[in-house]
Amino acid sequence: MSRFVVALSAVVSGRSAWLLLGVTGLAYVQGISALWAVVGYTVIEFLLFLYYAPKLRDYTGKHDCITIPDFFAARFSDKNGRLRILIVTIFLLFMVAYVSAQFASGGKAFFAHFGIPQNTGLIITAVIVLFYTLLGGFMAVSYTDVLQGIMMVLALLVLPLAGIINAGGWEATMQAIPDAENGFMNMFSIPALSVIGLAGIGLGSPGNPHILVRYMSMKDPAQFRCTAIVGTIWNVIMGLGAVFIGIVGRAYFSEVTLLPGNDSENIFITLANELLPSFLVGLILASVFAAIMSTADSQLLVAASSIVRDIYEKLYKKKQKVEARSLSFLSRIAVVMLVFTAVLLGLYSQELIFWFVLFAWGGLGAAIGPTSIMALFWKRTTKRGVMAGVIAGAASVILWKNVAVLDAMVYELIPGFFISATVTVLVSVWSSKKKAQE
Repeated sequence: MSRFVVALSAVVSGRSAWLLLGVTGLAYVQGISALWAVVGYTVIEFLLFLYYAPKLRDYTGKHDCITIPDFFAARFSDKNGRLRILIVTIFLLFMVAYVSAQFASGGKAFFAHFGIPQNTGLIITAVIVLFYTLLGGFMAVSYTDVLQGIMMVLALLVLPLAGIINAGGWEATMQAIPDAENGFMNMFSIPALSVIGLAGIGLGSPGNPHILVRYMSMKDPAQFRCTAIVGTIWNVIMGLGAVFIGIVGRAYFSEVTLLPGNDSENIFITLANELLPSFLVGLILASVFAAIMSTADSQLLVAASSIVRDIYEKLYKKKQKVEARSLSFLSRIAVVMLVFTAVLLGLYSQELIFWFVLFAWGGLGAAIGPTSIMALFWKRTTKRGVMAGVIAGAASVILWKNVAVLDAMVYELIPGFFISATVTVLVSVWSSKKKAQE
């Protein structure tokens, strides 16, 4: 794909409704300090575009890899398929949770605007995403991501500007916020560990396959520098827009009890209903679904390809030629099964979208991020080291999240990422020495 499509689809598929509902809700609660999350992923993804993406594109192009498990299998000569199976298992474990959070976002949008019960809205969203995903493949999804990204940017720019103008300007907006002078507009008003946790969100980017496959699809690897600039500008505009929607929303709704369901993540739709004519509110609502679809379809396709290509074709049918028509049919069956599972999970999950997405994002980031970086940049990395690192990263995220004292301390991705990296290095060194001795 072209540099422009790669830049926008990589950025947009990584932001999802987490940005439009989650980050706006966070900014509504704690103010300008929510920008630390935007700073974190923007800086990391800029560096990924410049240094990580070209190496990944070069290696996967030379070895005919079309999925991330393909990359790991080729890099470490995974003849028995154990590494491939492990990577696919991690994908399915966390990506179903990720997709489920997107469906929950749709449920909140339907509730905030139409008053439809959230579970009903969740199911409607799932049906929309299911049929949309079944209609096209990777190329179609990536190109529509560009259009959806443009819709998201327009919504994120129009809404805060409309709020500020309607309030009588920036000073009037600040005066309408009850605690504007009590740390709400101070980026350093939150504890240091909270700053680290928010900024550390960016560590998940090198581990999320729906972003990485965009890097692999680049037509001309020499254009990644331009892609880095375009993608970064897009990230900055969307991130600033989301944060200022939350801040401006606080001027109109001073207490969370004034929002539908007493939920801060409904500020985006509620503010639009307050300020804009119905036609523009419709476009704002459409931008939410653009965010949901741009991420959910990418994740569903990646997860389905992991099942069909990496398990069925590469392992189960290893010595047989499988027709493209059969693979396409099985992929659609896999998408249906994944959507059904994600719906069930979404119906029984009470987590806020912001934190539910971050758990799935963190699990993938901690398991795949450090190991993929080392696989590309450290020649001494071994298959055993990667397998140990993947397991350590995923396990540490799950354990950290479920221990109240640790969960309250810092975002689970941060320790998980470094635990995974440490284990990968130690086991790689140990297995290299053991092999040398043999």
